[in-house]
Amino acid sequence: MAHRSQQDRPPAGADTARPTSRDVARAAGVSQATVSLVLGDKWRGRVSERTAGVVREAAQELGYRPNLAARNLRLGRTRTALLVVPALTNEFFARVYTGAAAVAARHGFGVVLYPSPEGIGPAKDPFASARAALDGIIASSMAAQALTAIRGTDLPLVMLDSDPADTGAAAHVNLDIADGMRQVTGHLTALGHRRIVHLASAVSSWTFDVRARALHDSLARVAGAEVRTVPAPLDVDSAREAAVRALTAPGPRPTAVVCDDDILAAGACKAARRLGLRVPEDVSVTGFDDLALATAVEPELTTVRLPAEQVGERGMAALLAVLEGRRPEESSLPVELVVRASSAPPPA
Repeated sequence: MAHRSQQDRPPAGADTARPTSRDVARAAGVSQATVSLVLGDKWRGRVSERTAGVVREAAQELGYRPNLAARNLRLGRTRTALLVVPALTNEFFARVYTGAAAVAARHGFGVVLYPSPEGIGPAKDPFASARAALDGIIASSMAAQALTAIRGTDLPLVMLDSDPADTGAAAHVNLDIADGMRQVTGHLTALGHRRIVHLASAVSSWTFDVRARALHDSLARVAGAEVRTVPAPLDVDSAREAAVRALTAPGPRPTAVVCDDDILAAGACKAARRLGLRVPEDVSVTGFDDLALATAVEPELTTVRLPAEQVGERGMAALLAVLEGRRPEESSLPVELVVRASSAPPPA
């Protein structure tokens, strides 16, 4: 390989047109193919580390910037991922996007955030053709069949917080949701609670089904424990109304309300106040997700912290692995019970 000499470099006052890969190749004394390998980060095993360094130095001195649009056209890649979520109003999905976008940016990718118009229902193709505009799809807390309109037949799909049995996905990234609910149940039963209401999400999805099963399975092992499930839409007012009904139903009053998320828990706390009950002295309330809302209410919520940003990071990393022909890492991310002031022993 020829070394660059002073005469290889453009003299002062020379044509200042945008440098090309041919200019970089000439300055570095290598072929254009070598420049493409190095600047495309595909040189390992093909080009020596010393040569790669010379090419990068030449590109930097010349101020060379690759034409990404042309390169993507040649590769048939747009370097764009679509993140589909059930709603934009939930903080959890905003944090998932933050994590995915951070990993994407480090690899020259962009992430388009797209809420399914019908919540967990079928998501429409946001573009004239998703296959023409995207490299892959990441979907959070949705079912694979809800994405048929935008998947096409050749777009890899990574599912987050979704049923691992869904065979339509190239990879899954999940949270250990069941363990989170087991931690909640263990905490409350250790405090002495036996009469429990499950304020459950009225939305039918894998993640909420897992919470319900884990709660019921855990309480089935506790002598004298009983649980009644009351569904509610995912908003504070609906949760408040459902919790009022549960707390005023005939029979002994429940001593704890276990909620599928923090929004429902906020509604349960409002219901207790409307009924003249104190949280946690008269009734304990627990949430799930550890949203900002969990510390905005009074008393602050005992809840399960979910590493939402890490979910997004893992999801984007899995999609990149699939696109590069590598096997993505699949594992359940641990969750953590955060005990705050909304839970205490039941009243005597």
